[in-house]
Amino acid sequence: MTRPDEATRQAVDSCRDELPETVDGGRVVFGFDGYIDRVREFVSERQSATAYERLPTLSAFAERVNDSVEAESSLTFEWIQDGVRTGGHTSHLTRAFGEFGYDPAIVGCLGDPPEDPFVDEFGEFPLETLGDPGYTDAVEFDDGKLMLSEIGGSMTLDWADIETKVGRDRLAELVDGTELLGIGYWSEMPELPDVVRGLREDLWPTLSSPPETLLLDPGDLRKREPAVVAAGIDRVSSLDDAVDVVVSANRYETRYLAQLAGVEETDFETEARAAFDHLGVSRFVGHGIDAAHLVDEKEAVSVQVPRTDDPVLTTSSGDHFNAGLALGHVLGLSKASTLVVGNAVAGHFVRNGTPPTYDEIRSFVSEYLELFDGL
Repeated sequence: MTRPDEATRQAVDSCRDELPETVDGGRVVFGFDGYIDRVREFVSERQSATAYERLPTLSAFAERVNDSVEAESSLTFEWIQDGVRTGGHTSHLTRAFGEFGYDPAIVGCLGDPPEDPFVDEFGEFPLETLGDPGYTDAVEFDDGKLMLSEIGGSMTLDWADIETKVGRDRLAELVDGTELLGIGYWSEMPELPDVVRGLREDLWPTLSSPPETLLLDPGDLRKREPAVVAAGIDRVSSLDDAVDVVVSANRYETRYLAQLAGVEETDFETEARAAFDHLGVSRFVGHGIDAAHLVDEKEAVSVQVPRTDDPVLTTSSGDHFNAGLALGHVLGLSKASTLVVGNAVAGHFVRNGTPPTYDEIRSFVSEYLELFDGL
């Protein structure tokens, strides 16, 4: 039985008081990736051409793989495609902020010209393309997900590409006067440090009303060489001199950043503190299935997550947490309240498979404490 601790109760109470009844909207910009996701599930046992049982858990998948390795045998899985959707940082946060009532813009790898899934879904918003999208096969399980990705144009994207394909003037037009700029994923953009340098040195000085917050999702930086990551951290820290940089990472991404700081496996909050100290940014947020932690130079705050045993969709739950976190920053909420909103957006998403409207966020927050076991 899980009950919310006192810090979580106070955070939820504060969030209920702080959330305005309505939002006026505003402009936000997200870049620089772009994915087309094929949502899939593995077949565990097939009864007929139309009837089958899905493989329910990631642990069951791992067990079959391990059994095959021990038997020195090959292994075949049948999988079913259960939809196609746009994905990546840009798509998920644009979709969410459109649902919240804002006016998002995308500067990302959408295809040349932008491929139909992006145009069909986001054609009402400003779209600027930087190259080919990536493709991801996202296999859903009850306890996690397996994502097999083919990275597109973001793998070679640098600041010169952005200037050539979009233009500094057009990018300035999109970013100037916005509430927030979101960037993801560093792990899929080896040249992101060069992009960060271009933002700080070439773009920001031209803006008359720059956004106050830049949200950065590092992704799984284990894919990049530690020396390359270390060089990038210096650039990200320098960008924080021009704009408040908020880095948001999941549990295992946080652990890796802590390890780069010399802190081996420990509790989540300690690792989040270590990641913050190492990155040199305004705020670091670590989010997981049990709790979210926010660290800045003054303090660390934590809020527990009301879990569900029956998720509808888990792929991109972290992106939806980031959407709620970003909304909290745009609304100027307190630190604990931004975590509550992040957990609320992610919580609604995993239970319903779609991002919430602003009214649905308020409803989730009002019910937040009752969603814990035993209440």
